[in-house]
This record gives sequence, structure tokens and C-alpha cells, in this order.
Amino acid sequence: MTEELGIALAQINPTVGDISGNLDIIRSARKSVDGTSDIVVTGELAVSGYPPEDLVLKPAFLEMIETEVNKLALETNDGGPALLIGAPWRENGELFNAALLLADGAVVTKRYKHVLPTYGVFDEDRVFSRGPIPGPIAFKGVRLGVMICEDMWEQDVAEGLQESGAEILIVINGSPYEIDKPDQRMNFAVGRVSETGLPLAYVNLVGGQDELVFDGCSFILNRKRALKVQAKAWKPQIVPSKWALKAEGWTCNEGSLEINTHDTVGQLHAIYHAIVLGLRDYVNKNSFPGVIMGLSGGIDSALSAAVAVDAIGSENVHCVMMPSPFTSQESLEDAAEIAGILGVAYDIIPIHEAMTAFDKMLTSVFQNCGADATEENIQARARGMIVMAVSNKLG
Repeated sequence: MTEELGIALAQINPTVGDISGNLDIIRSARKSVDGTSDIVVTGELAVSGYPPEDLVLKPAFLEMIETEVNKLALETNDGGPALLIGAPWRENGELFNAALLLADGAVVTKRYKHVLPTYGVFDEDRVFSRGPIPGPIAFKGVRLGVMICEDMWEQDVAEGLQESGAEILIVINGSPYEIDKPDQRMNFAVGRVSETGLPLAYVNLVGGQDELVFDGCSFILNRKRALKVQAKAWKPQIVPSKWALKAEGWTCNEGSLEINTHDTVGQLHAIYHAIVLGLRDYVNKNSFPGVIMGLSGGIDSALSAAVAVDAIGSENVHCVMMPSPFTSQESLEDAAEIAGILGVAYDIIPIHEAMTAFDKMLTSVFQNCGADATEENIQARARGMIVMAVSNKLG
């Protein structure tokens, strides 16, 4: 049995449905630690992207995953690091949320998620079958207790792994960001370490996927609950770690510690980073060329424009000021100043004529009716129509 082990946490940003692209990211992660790590661990469902939702109901999608994963497994026969990756996987007519160990040219071992969340944004039991409480995976003589995300949030899985001989707990995750979520994860991880007396490596996804944003923040805790490794928030990162077998068991001796603050100021920064990352990946993963948006001169649109610029760059943001007869000169000046500060393309398209046209069109229907919110709503619809037209025409 080996007395030293190199575990690399691959905190990567996959795209739902992009199987080949996701596997190329995993290949790149593996290559980057070749010669320094024995195994590379990805986040949950990294092969398919998370959440795959109804894509996993398509047999062709699952067949492609199986084909490509088996090809990737063959590549592990080159003497480089093994891979522990997350993927949807079929067995005996059932579909599981799986952790797959790829080593020595084959898919060596599979473990299936036991606790399927059905709250909030999660509906995993709709598409996945529940796996049994897993036993440890033997790798280079070390018994790895592999859990998948929600498995860590309940006591039974970690205790079952410890009782069946696990020496290191490894948790692969697709854990979306929300306020206080990093602290919640850490509290549950500390609880599992306290209960089992085992060190724990936690690897999360990073990036935006539609309405979800993953913050990364992967980490490693030693058996005494000391934080040994902390990955960056909001950025992909491959984090190598060195482990040694000591009298008390396996210990992480070497890794990097990033400072990710979660106090009030840090929390505001985190929320802003989440919004920026979510927009960036929504634009890039859908191959949109940029953003077109209204700029009113007010703080809401100014902040939205700043988010867009931080997400995709000022050269990819086009702002349009659409004044009505009621727009103040101050708003016009503020909008122009904001556009100048941010360095974005900027146009002014008045909506006076559109409002007049609607008034004429609706005169006969609205006779004997006083002005109310209807007219204000027409302004909003006119502005929406202009932004849509500019977007359609200019791409």
C-alpha cells in the first residue's frame, strides 16, 4: 500500500450538454497535474454539465456519454493520473447520478448518489434512481469514501463509509451558490469529519448555468477539522494536494489556501460576483455576441450596465437611451456620463413618435377614459420593442 498520495481537485466550469467540451476540460486538468498527482477529482455531473435535467431522458445523450467516457478511460492507461469524475450512468435499466473511477484504461469502479434532493432548485429523483449507501473505493491500496453532494448533508452515508473502512472522504459536488451557502457547506463538512474522524476533500463546480451559479470554493479538511486547502471562489482552478499516511491515518500535508471572506462586505462582493459570473456564462455558453440594454440615467440601469461590462467587456455592451417627453435633462446627462465612464457603445432613440402613434391608434377605444398607468406601460413596451429591434438587426 502506498504511503503518499497526490489528489488534485479539479474545480471546473462545464456546460450542460457539451459532452466533448467538458471532457476536454477534464483532459486539460489531468494533463496539468501529470507527474504530480495520482488522481484528479471533478465535481458532480461534470461530464454532462449540471443540471442536465431532461437531457438525461434522451437515450442518444446517455449513449454518447458512455461512449466518450469509455474513450477517456482508455487514455488513463498512459501512466498518468486516474480520474474520479461525475456523470449520469445507466445500469440494469436504471439511471444514476454517478461517480466513476477511471484508471488503467477502464472504468474501474462506480458509485451512485444515495440522497437525491427534491427541494428548492433540485428535482433529482424525477430523473435519477437512488443508489445504495456506498462502500469505499480501493485506489492504490487506499480506501476512498466517495459521496456525491447531498450525500454529505446527511449523517448516514459518511458513517456507513467510515464503518466499512474508508480512510479519506471525497465529496464531488454541484452545489449552487446562495447567501450563506459556503458557511453551510463547511459546517456540514466539519460535522462529517467530527463524526467519522476522517479527513475530507470537497470539490465543487464553478460557473453559471441558466438560473444557477456555482461558486467553487472547493476545500480539504484534515481529521482535526483544520482547513488545509481552500480553492478560489468564482474561478476555475486545479488544486493539487499532497497526502501522507501517518500513525493516526491519512493527512493532507500540502495545498493552497485562498482567502474567501463571507462577512457582510464579503457577502456583498460575493453576490456581485455571482451576478457577473451568471451573466458571463449565460452569454458565452449560448454564443451570444453581446448585450443590448436600455440606459435610463438611473441607478438600476447604471448597475446593470456595470455588471454587463464586468461580465463580457465594454466592447460587447451596447446601451440605448430612449427618452420620452417626460425624461429630464439630468437623466439624459447622467446616462451619457455612465456610458462614457463604462466605455460602451451608446445611442439615443426617442420614443415620442411611438407614443404619439399609440395614442392615435387607441383614441377611439380610450375615449372618455382618463390617463392612468396604461400610458406609462405603453412607454415600457415601446422601449422593449426598440431594444428588441436593435438586437435583431445588429445581432
